[in-house]
Amino acid sequence: AVDREKFASEVTELVRNHPNIEVIAEEVTKIPEGPTIIATGPLSSEGMMKAIGTLIDDRYCYFYDAAAPIVTAESINFDKAYKKSRYDKGEADYINCPMTREEFDAFYMELIQAETAEVHAFEKEVFFEGCMPFEVMAKRGRDTLLFGPMKPVGLEQEGKKRPYAVVQLRQDNAQASLYNIVGFQTHLKWGEQKRIIQMIPGLENAEIVRYGVMHRNTYICSPIYLRETYQFKDRDDLFFAGQMTGVEGYIESAASGMLAGINMAHVLKGEEPVILGANTMMGAMAHYITHADPNHFQPMNANFGIMHLEGEVKKKDRKAAYAPQALKIIQELKEKNGL
Repeated sequence: AVDREKFASEVTELVRNHPNIEVIAEEVTKIPEGPTIIATGPLSSEGMMKAIGTLIDDRYCYFYDAAAPIVTAESINFDKAYKKSRYDKGEADYINCPMTREEFDAFYMELIQAETAEVHAFEKEVFFEGCMPFEVMAKRGRDTLLFGPMKPVGLEQEGKKRPYAVVQLRQDNAQASLYNIVGFQTHLKWGEQKRIIQMIPGLENAEIVRYGVMHRNTYICSPIYLRETYQFKDRDDLFFAGQMTGVEGYIESAASGMLAGINMAHVLKGEEPVILGANTMMGAMAHYITHADPNHFQPMNANFGIMHLEGEVKKKDRKAAYAPQALKIIQELKEKNGL
């Protein structure tokens, strides 16, 4: 498990201690003249959003992103819960809370009737599929949970019958003192969250240290405003990077920042920016966000579906072919550009 606090702290230290980086701790509310990379993320300040809005005629896109509740390990009842990874693959990093059909039925009925927190009346509830609130999934039908986050297959205890449903908890920090409830990202009111969670066998006395929350993630319509180099179409020395561009995820955001940084260096040296192309994952993300249908543009994670393969490759061999192809292209670009 990744300790998010430690991860963020170490990245911050690397940036602050880098000899070529000067960190200025103040709010930016205007887009500077001259070479600039905007990487303010999906929760940018109001002032910065207004500044960006002047460039794009306030044509923002958005979706709602939900986070799962976190409970303390010591409040979990191990008379009912147990550790096991699915199909016993890898280490038993997950805690499992099994349910009978009767327990699931009662839980499900309470869940679909639970009260959610309000969003602004003028905003539609647009969700990113990878972070769909648990209660929204539930309203799509029982099977959405039973074949999704509560799937019991491969989680049987030795010598015992397979549970009807299973709620999993994943270690949330390095000390293993906190666990988040897998797939339970939610926008329920806090009182409802506590009531619903404590219906789960093993979590009857769960101590919730962070309730599930939902926030609005804002991003620009990259197919209209960005080039495949992450440059703003109307200004060569202005770049965007990270989730603001419509890539989704930590690795994806870092990769977009790396490519934007490389291309800014090329611009400053009077050289042509690099286009990796859809034969590499970094290039495929840049290609996707700048060539998608602007009327239906949604954030995108890294996945093989957006990559291209050269030549004819049999379906069963495709996944194995992506990485060697991409690495070859990147190595050639590194040698050509002295990266």
